[in-house]
Amino acid sequence: MPHYALVIFDFDGTLADSFAWFWRILPDVTAKFRLRSIDAAERDKFREMPARAIMAHMGVRWWQAPGIAQYARRRMDEEIDTIALFDGVREMLAALRGAGVGLAVVSSNSEANVRRVLGAGTSAHIEHFGCGAPVLGKKGRTRRALRVMGVPAQRTLCIGDELRDADVAKQVGAAFAPVGWGYTLPTAFRAAGFDAPFGSPADIFERVVGQIPQ
Repeated sequence: MPHYALVIFDFDGTLADSFAWFWRILPDVTAKFRLRSIDAAERDKFREMPARAIMAHMGVRWWQAPGIAQYARRRMDEEIDTIALFDGVREMLAALRGAGVGLAVVSSNSEANVRRVLGAGTSAHIEHFGCGAPVLGKKGRTRRALRVMGVPAQRTLCIGDELRDADVAKQVGAAFAPVGWGYTLPTAFRAAGFDAPFGSPADIFERVVGQIPQ
């Protein structure tokens, strides 16, 4: 029997390799919204910081966040063909569903973008999409995913690549585990008290189901 009945995934940086795309459009974002830029030489320093701290450094005001998110989603709409899933994600999701684990995606990205990157076959494995969440407001959609899926938080694992994903899991009472290949560096998760991040999508299957994928 799987250790968890439901796994709720973040999308960007967790399932989809959008890191390079994000840094490519960041100068356009800072120019458009008149924010402080992030020097490429300091990039890793910011990858150890929570999202609120990064936004504060850049000078993002609370009322600008929705517009920034909308702009980023529109840019991704236009450049979606440059975004791909991490190697092994398709196989991992299919194996989890085959083992009877429920799957959901909660993301600040749009459902259309998420589905396009996943593709029709892999999207079919996802039973609930909670997309379009505010940048710092995924708690509501995560709680809704629990309700829709009918699974208690105690039997749910949230998987993400940012410290804010861990905060949301704690707020809803679910377990959390980070991936080691996304926006936030593994050292930041270790400093926050989390076990070693997943090293590959296959590691996710092994921890959730309790066996090595065949």
